[in-house]
Amino acid sequence: MGERLNRIRLRFEPLLRRFFHAYFLLVRGMTLGVRAVVLDADNRVFLVKHSYVAGWYLPGGGVDFGETMEQAMRRELKEEGDIDLTGEAVLHGIFLNSHVSRRDHVAVYVVRHFRQDRLPQPNREIIACGFFAAAALPEGTTTGTRLRLAEVLDGQPLMTTWR
Repeated sequence: MGERLNRIRLRFEPLLRRFFHAYFLLVRGMTLGVRAVVLDADNRVFLVKHSYVAGWYLPGGGVDFGETMEQAMRRELKEEGDIDLTGEAVLHGIFLNSHVSRRDHVAVYVVRHFRQDRLPQPNREIIACGFFAAAALPEGTTTGTRLRLAEVLDGQPLMTTWR
């Protein structure tokens, strides 16, 4: 009897694996997001406030299908802050993103060379944005944003998760 059950299991196991793999991809596929620590000449950081979630965040968003992390970061900076990079962005790290959003991992870039002709007007996604001194961040700045800023500005060791 055990031999027969083993043959049945071996026959159906690949089908079950494929079924469950497809099921979990449809339910919640792995996603990748980007954030940017944009610092001006006075070492002030650019933060955004979204209409759909409370708090102040580093600008960023999801990486679309067929897009690289850097392309996504550049797109998000343009959309959220009308910021164009004039130099290279430095990849600070890729972090497990367990508590901030639905993204599984977030790539964080540091941007120091950019052009911004004007601060964007509030719209349906971004209701406020601006540059802030690290010592005077606005009330409601998220813990994840504060951790990333501390790492970049104070040179603290890299954290592996958002909190």
